[in-house]
Amino acid sequence: MTQPTPRREFFRSAADGLYGTALAYLFGRELYGGSGLLADDTQPSPRRLFDLAPKQPHEPPRAKAIIQLFMQGGPSQVDLFDPKPTLTRHHGQSVFKELAADVSSPQSAGGLMRSPWSFARHGESGTWVSELLPHTARQVDRIAVVRSMYNTHPNHEPALYKIQSGKLLPGLPSFGSWVAYGLGSENQSLPAYVVLDDPQSRLPVNEIQNWQSGYLPPLYQGTRMRPTGTPILNLTPDQARKRPEQIVEVSRNLLARLDRIHKKQRPGQLRLDARIASYELAARMQMTASDALDIKQETKATQQRYGIGDPTTDNYARRCIMARRLVERGVRIVQIYTRGQMWDNHSNIGSSLVNACKHTDQPVAALLDDLSERGLLDDVLVVWGGEFGRLPIAQLKPGMDLKKAGRDHGPAGFSLWMAGAGIRGGTVYGATDEIGYKAVENRVSVADWHATMLHAMGMHHEGLFFDRHGLRERLTGVEEVRVVKELFS
Repeated sequence: MTQPTPRREFFRSAADGLYGTALAYLFGRELYGGSGLLADDTQPSPRRLFDLAPKQPHEPPRAKAIIQLFMQGGPSQVDLFDPKPTLTRHHGQSVFKELAADVSSPQSAGGLMRSPWSFARHGESGTWVSELLPHTARQVDRIAVVRSMYNTHPNHEPALYKIQSGKLLPGLPSFGSWVAYGLGSENQSLPAYVVLDDPQSRLPVNEIQNWQSGYLPPLYQGTRMRPTGTPILNLTPDQARKRPEQIVEVSRNLLARLDRIHKKQRPGQLRLDARIASYELAARMQMTASDALDIKQETKATQQRYGIGDPTTDNYARRCIMARRLVERGVRIVQIYTRGQMWDNHSNIGSSLVNACKHTDQPVAALLDDLSERGLLDDVLVVWGGEFGRLPIAQLKPGMDLKKAGRDHGPAGFSLWMAGAGIRGGTVYGATDEIGYKAVENRVSVADWHATMLHAMGMHHEGLFFDRHGLRERLTGVEEVRVVKELFS
């Protein structure tokens, strides 16, 4: 028995000849003029339309795009950006009772542990930075270090839900999805929200929930792209199917009209809308995605500056260049994830933290230089940080040499930094207590941080909402939230 021809295959072949031309004529006046049979389907639908067309922000934006350098695992603030002389003076002293609420592994909690690395002041601002980040240290007059961030859970999964979606629960829209929903994209041939995770390791903790759209239409979820090979699998059409551009355009227009008919008969189905929009975007991306991510177009000097060719930095460097190329072409938000949990330094911090810094330090600094030289840093907000920090005490297994110790999760106070898009460079904002355990001065919650990034994009956190079951859902919820305007010039 002969198998029926799939709908898309039928119209792909039909559009190649005179039958396709005649059918396209009948289906719409836009193609060849006249009165099409389906002219009425161009009238706007009474229901809300969800798309990636560029949208006006609430106020003039400082940033047109965000590059989030997400250091999943929890970088140690007291070893990188927040020096604490008290740790050195009281090294080994027990403070377990004071920190017990945030110690996830109490059986291996030791005494206060000084940083094994030295700090120095850098730049005209004199910002303190660890010797582990020599390249970032040269950028301090461009960045604002926030030392008073805090999260509300000591375990990775809930803390990641919080930092990505604003709440400790799974299944909610990520920050990137909110940005795509609120602003759309300036390039209709690329996604609004792109994720560049490490192709050499498994998905990060919480996997694709880090960039999911939750209850927002699926159209706004993050799109993963690969830094090597084909950016998206099955994106390039078979060589044998290549046809003249005019025929391709007729075929696409015909499919678009049929899709609109299909949607009109099934109103309110967001997954259907997203699937159709994804197919249409994929067709446009066939011409643009590979070019946007082709770092071979970069000069040898640029590639070397980022660290391409060096086994330590090559992986992350490629994705940093790609992030710049994407925002240069109108993508709203790009997230770059590090390999696995390289910042989760529970043991052997003397080697594990060193490796994490070497993997990212040079590419990150090169990205800031590159954006600045191209005039992009004025319009691009760059954000560096993880879901929490580390505790100022040693994490020891029985009989372990202190040099092989690590640090447990530290959600009560940690550091991140921001640069570009009107950020006041050379700024250090907020402070932790004398041992670096808890944010005590100008504390910044995750909701404050989200509201501040939305502010940079020209959006007010209370004005960005989604009607769901009669409620106006927001990224920042209903808690008291403030924009940290002190970070901006």
